[in-house]
Amino acid sequence: MTGTTSATHAAPLSAEPGQHWPAPYAARPVNATVAVPGSKSLTNRYLVLAALADGPSRLRAPLHSRDSALMIQALRQLGATITEVPGDSVFGPDLEVSPITGSDAAVEASIDCGLAGTVMRFVPPLAALRNGGTLFDGDPHARLRPMGTIITALTSLGVTVSGEAEGPTSSLPFKVEGTGQVRGGHLVIDASASSQFVSALLLVGARFTEGLHLEHVGPPVPSLDHINMTVAALRGVGVSVDDSRPHHWVVSPGPISAFDQRIEQDLSNAGPFLAAAVATGGTVRIPNWPEGTTQVGDMWRSILPAFGATVSLEDGTLTVTGGTEINGVEFSDTSELAPTVAALCALATGPSRLSGIAHLRGHETDRLAALVSEINRLGGDVEETPDGLLIRPVPLHPGVFHSYADHRMATAGAILGLAVRGVEVEDIATTAKTMPEFPQMWTDMLAQGPDSGSGASRRPRHAREEASNGGTQH
Repeated sequence: MTGTTSATHAAPLSAEPGQHWPAPYAARPVNATVAVPGSKSLTNRYLVLAALADGPSRLRAPLHSRDSALMIQALRQLGATITEVPGDSVFGPDLEVSPITGSDAAVEASIDCGLAGTVMRFVPPLAALRNGGTLFDGDPHARLRPMGTIITALTSLGVTVSGEAEGPTSSLPFKVEGTGQVRGGHLVIDASASSQFVSALLLVGARFTEGLHLEHVGPPVPSLDHINMTVAALRGVGVSVDDSRPHHWVVSPGPISAFDQRIEQDLSNAGPFLAAAVATGGTVRIPNWPEGTTQVGDMWRSILPAFGATVSLEDGTLTVTGGTEINGVEFSDTSELAPTVAALCALATGPSRLSGIAHLRGHETDRLAALVSEINRLGGDVEETPDGLLIRPVPLHPGVFHSYADHRMATAGAILGLAVRGVEVEDIATTAKTMPEFPQMWTDMLAQGPDSGSGASRRPRHAREEASNGGTQH
């Protein structure tokens, strides 16, 4: 898809019609303190581990969103008992999980994956461990996401999987025929399309009769931080994982210990709020930021200074203050943070290049093509490259920013709306995938009060303010 057109009014790739949300324009620098809900990546990993554990477990301050609800529903279908209990999070109750119990009777189950990659990739290996068939399907967009690796892996492990498509192009819907056990052993896969294929197999590897020696052969695996997160979670519940050899992960067979785990807030979802400080020349504070974490969102501490922001972590609070202008940047791998990064690049004073993110074509939508289409729809100059984006600084104007049922596209549109009057985000409700409270949290952030001195004066909008008010574009 190299050299994708930069036509301003390109038709949406596959955006479905939805209600338009007028993205709030920031008339002054943001000055706000924002708490965000729990990590989706951690919540859904620990839910899977709890369903396989040797006793009841508890997740404290978990995420409550569409993705986590789909995971809970899937695990209940497979026989886990998951109960909401009072907790201390303002975003919802804790979860108590009683693990899946074995059954001699073959029972059919049906899993709605929605558009959740963690459900469509993590749950099939788990379903292979039960006795009976499990049908997997999801949203229309979900049927476009790559699933061939996980299906081929299960077949190589002796699991029967049937579907409409076979081989590398396999996708939803499909059916897993479980026999109650999986032998395991040495398994070679190509996980270059998604790190979730590795995590999915590692999460259940300890329950395979012979454990699992997983080997990746092929182009580099993207988002290695997410695999490291999976390995750390496994070790935290007593599973032995040897990842000392590159592209090899050896999981020893054995029990998964029951646990009581507090879920960190979602640092990736903190990104749009931190970006608001950069986009407006203001200040945003995120309390309870972990000193050490496996979340890819911790990269904000190194990403945002490149844009000219000041970033500090003191007493558990991450504070970001925007600079006098937004610098152009070059990054080699921003993983799932790329849509937020791209939005800031579209507001920068210099050109930017984002590379190493070709795998985003297989996310909730083809994010690279979607970002090109939507930023250019607002007058931008974005070009798709084989593994990323080139973003050049030009004035932006009002318009509709389509979400493609992708939560990170929706929040990228909200960021642009801070700096460009008249941006409307189509289907802002898609943020419910990982952050149902986003529209209200965004409004509350802007309403917290005038700037108190950090980033004190409103950054000049260069030609963007003029363009968004009907002035001449250059």
